[in-house]
Amino acid sequence: MTSESAEVEGVRLQKVLSKAGVASRRAAEELIVQGRVSVDGRTVRELGRRVDPDHAVIHVDGTRVILREDLVYLALNKPRGVHTTMTDDQGRPCVGDYVRDRSDRLFHVGRLDAETEGLLLLTNDGDLAHRLMHPSYHVPKTYLAEVDGKVARGLGKQLRAGIELEDGPVKVDAFRVKDTYGAQTLVEVVLHEGRKHIVRRLLAEAGYPVRKLVRTAIGDVQLGAGKPGTLRRLTRAEVGSLYRQVGL
Repeated sequence: MTSESAEVEGVRLQKVLSKAGVASRRAAEELIVQGRVSVDGRTVRELGRRVDPDHAVIHVDGTRVILREDLVYLALNKPRGVHTTMTDDQGRPCVGDYVRDRSDRLFHVGRLDAETEGLLLLTNDGDLAHRLMHPSYHVPKTYLAEVDGKVARGLGKQLRAGIELEDGPVKVDAFRVKDTYGAQTLVEVVLHEGRKHIVRRLLAEAGYPVRKLVRTAIGDVQLGAGKPGTLRRLTRAEVGSLYRQVGL
């Protein structure tokens, strides 16, 4: 089958957008006419355009529209003490316990050590997961860390400049003190590094061992207010933002 015949036999673009949950069919037609929709990198303005939803790459206002219905994107608020594995041969609590009853074959995107809480993504989208885990795509991860004592005024500057660890230097993208209470300080750390225990090792090397650590965001996806153990589906906008951040 030629590409021209495949396009003729495809599905109208406004219907594809409506089915993907972008907008009603009428509103999708307006998006197309306004030049806000692109297919395979080219802006589309004609309402009669047909596409193959299994292969077309569609963006609306620069954000990728996910068309495949078999792809799943979940956010887990991982509790402390839960291991980041889909199964555990020692019978310890693990991430897989939270999706055991699902038919989808999901995997976790990156890792959190057992004592770290917070946002962990689960998906069956291998392309997106690979890019999110690769440091070259510079997807920021945000953490809240509780450390002992009051933090020195120059710590942020020191961390942004970089600290040498045994496996090479690391520097944060952003740092700020969130709160001080009693003998503890709550700090926010943003970095795109993915090395093992990187936040704990970084702060310990700077003289501030971590008492408690929570990941609160990956890119634009926020942990939210759900309790530890809460599992939710990412919104279309959240998935689109992740795709945009990794250039898909």
